[in-house]
Amino acid sequence: MPQFLVTAWDGTDPEAPARRAAARPAHLRNVAPMVERGELVVGGAVLDGSGGMVGSVCIVECADRAALDRWLEADPYVTGGVWQRVEVRPFRVAVERGGR
Repeated sequence: MPQFLVTAWDGTDPEAPARRAAARPAHLRNVAPMVERGELVVGGAVLDGSGGMVGSVCIVECADRAALDRWLEADPYVTGGVWQRVEVRPFRVAVERGGR
């Protein structure tokens, strides 16, 4: 199945951290089925120098780019205005902890 590297950047306005905090529980519920199906290979927050969350990175394995776009469009970080800029690139995991 194709893999994609998703880099998503939060807004930089003063309300951005509060939007992220408010949307986070729903976002985590949204990705849980992807983890269970093995579609979300890895994901996490991009941090600033103070440890604050300013974006996200994930590697997703799904049927095609259209399926990834459908997931992104419905994700609470998108619908809640957390992610202001999302970049998607084709990706291929070559090595990982535990071997591949």
